Amino acid sequence: MALGGFFARITGRHREPEPAPIPRAPTTEDLLDALVRVEQLVAGGAVPAVVASRVNRVVRTVRDTIPRLANLGAGSPQAYSVMATATDYLPEAISGYLRLPRQWADSRPVDRGKTSLMILIDQLDLLGATMDKVFDAVNRADAAALVAHGRFLAEKFGQASTGGGLALDQNIPSTPAPDLNTSAGPETPPPGQGPLTPPPGRGGA
Repeated sequence: MALGGFFARITGRHREPEPAPIPRAPTTEDLLDALVRVEQLVAGGAVPAVVASRVNRVVRTVRDTIPRLANLGAGSPQAYSVMATATDYLPEAISGYLRLPRQWADSRPVDRGKTSLMILIDQLDLLGATMDKVFDAVNRADAAALVAHGRFLAEKFGQASTGGGLALDQNIPSTPAPDLNTSAGPETPPPGQGPLTPPPGRGGA
C-alpha cells in the first residue's frame, strides 16, 4: 500500500469502493417487452421464413409460460431459462445472424459444413423444445392441484366411480309407484250384456 493511501486510511479521508449493485430480476413487463423486441427483429422479412416461424413458436410458448412462472418456485432453473430465453438467448441468436450479410450467412459453411442459417435454426429448435418442456412442467403443477381437489371432493361427497356425480339425492325419499294389478271390484260386463255364462252344451246338465 502506498504511503499516501496509508495516511488517508488512518485519517479517515480514504473511502472504500462501494460494492456493485445487484441487478434486479426482470419483471413480467420486462419479459413481455423483450419478446416484443424479438418479434420486431424478425418482422418485415428481415429473416427467412424458416427462421421467423421458429422464432414465433418460441415467443408464443414463452409468452404463455410467463404468467405461470410462480408454479416453478423461486430460484427454479426452469424459470431462469424462460427469463434468459426472452432477454438473452433468443435475441442474441437472432442478432448474431442479422449482423452477417444475408447471402453469406445463408450459403457459406462456417462450422462442420453448416451455414450460419443452419446453425441459427438448430439453436431455435433447441430453444423451442426446451420451452415446450418448461411449459408442460408449469401446466402439470396446475393439473396436480386439480387432481388433488377432485380427490378431496370424491372423499367428501361420494365415490369417484359415480361418474363425477355428487350423490345429492341420497336422502330424498322416493314415492312408491302405483300397483297396476290391484282391482277395485268384480269385473263389470260391457253394456247390453248379462253376466258371463259358459257356452251352450258345456255347462250344466
